[in-house]
Amino acid sequence: MNTYKIAVIPGDGIGLEVVPAAIDVLNKIAEIDGSFRFEWTYFPWGCDYYLEHGVMMPEDGIETLKKYDQIFLGAVGMPELVPDHISLWGLLIKIRREMKQSINVRPAKLLAGLESPLKNPQNFDITVVRENSEGEYSDSGGRIHSGSDEIAIQNAVFTRKGTERAMRYAFELAKNSKGHVTSATKSNGLTYSMPFWDEVFETVKVDYPEIKTVSNHIDALAAYMVMKPQELDVIVASNLFGDILTDLGGAIMGSIGIAPAANLNIEREYPSMFEPVHGSAPDIAGKGIANPIGQIWTGKMMLDFLGNHEAGSRLLNAIEKTLASGIKTGDIGGTSTLSEVKEAIIKNLI
Repeated sequence: MNTYKIAVIPGDGIGLEVVPAAIDVLNKIAEIDGSFRFEWTYFPWGCDYYLEHGVMMPEDGIETLKKYDQIFLGAVGMPELVPDHISLWGLLIKIRREMKQSINVRPAKLLAGLESPLKNPQNFDITVVRENSEGEYSDSGGRIHSGSDEIAIQNAVFTRKGTERAMRYAFELAKNSKGHVTSATKSNGLTYSMPFWDEVFETVKVDYPEIKTVSNHIDALAAYMVMKPQELDVIVASNLFGDILTDLGGAIMGSIGIAPAANLNIEREYPSMFEPVHGSAPDIAGKGIANPIGQIWTGKMMLDFLGNHEAGSRLLNAIEKTLASGIKTGDIGGTSTLSEVKEAIIKNLI
C-alpha cells in the first residue's frame, strides 16, 4: 500500500473549515480503494501566524515542506488585518516560486446538478493551463520619484523555457481530451511579449500534428468562453491571462466556490500544491455554510497527479451525484450546510 505524506496548510477563513472536510472525504476514498493511504501533517501558517510572528511561515518553512509528497492548501488572506501583498507573497507565491511549481492547471466543467448562469452551456469541459512562474507576475520593476512625477514600472518577463514548458504540458493534456489547444494571446496590443508567445506556440505545435490548434486574442477568448464554451478544450495562457480566464471559468460553472486548482512541479523534484480557486471568505468563516466542493475537487486533482485516476473519477462522480440530489450550499442555490454536503459526498462514494 502506498502512503502519501501530505503537508496540510488550512490557512485562513473558510480554509480552516473546508480543508478538514476534504480530508475526511479523501480518507474515505482511500479506505474504499485500499491501495493507498494518506498521512496528513498540519501547519498553522497564514495570517494568524503572521500577526503573532511577523511572517506568514517560518524561515525554514520551504525546507520543511520539501519533505512531503504534496501540499494541500486551503485559503490565504485576511485583508482587514494583513495586506494581500504580504499574505500572498509570504506564503502562496513563495511556495509556488521556491518549489518551482511552474504550471497551474484549473478545470471548468458543467457539473451535473449545477445550474450555469449561461443560457445554453451545452456541457462545456475546459482545462486552462496557466504558466505559473513568470510572465506578467514577474517580480521585476520598481517605483521612482514622488507626487505627480511618481512612476511605477512592472516588467513582464517571458522565457522560452517557461513558455514552451506550459505549452507542451497543454498539448499533452489535449491528447487525452478533445484534441484541441487554444493559445491565449494579445499580440495586437503587446509589442514584444505576445509576439514571442505566438512564435513559441507555432514552434511547439509542429511536434503535435494530431492536435488541432487556434490562437485567440484574450479579449475575444473571454467572450468566446461565455458564448461558446462547449467548443473549447485545453487553453494555454500566460500568468495573468490564465488567472483571469480561470475566474471566468468558475463563474460560468455557477460559483467560484467550486473551482479547483493545481500548482504543479511537473519534474516532480519538489512537492506540488493543490488549492481551490476561492479565497478565504472571511464574511462567512466560522458559520458552517462555506462550500467545500472546491477543496474536495482539488483533492480529486491531487489523486490524479498521484496516479490514482480511478479514485479521482469516483470522487468527481460523487460530487456530481450530491449536487444532482439537491444537496448544495447557499452560494449555488441550496440550503445545505458544509457538513451536510461533505457527508452526502462520502455517502455517494460507496
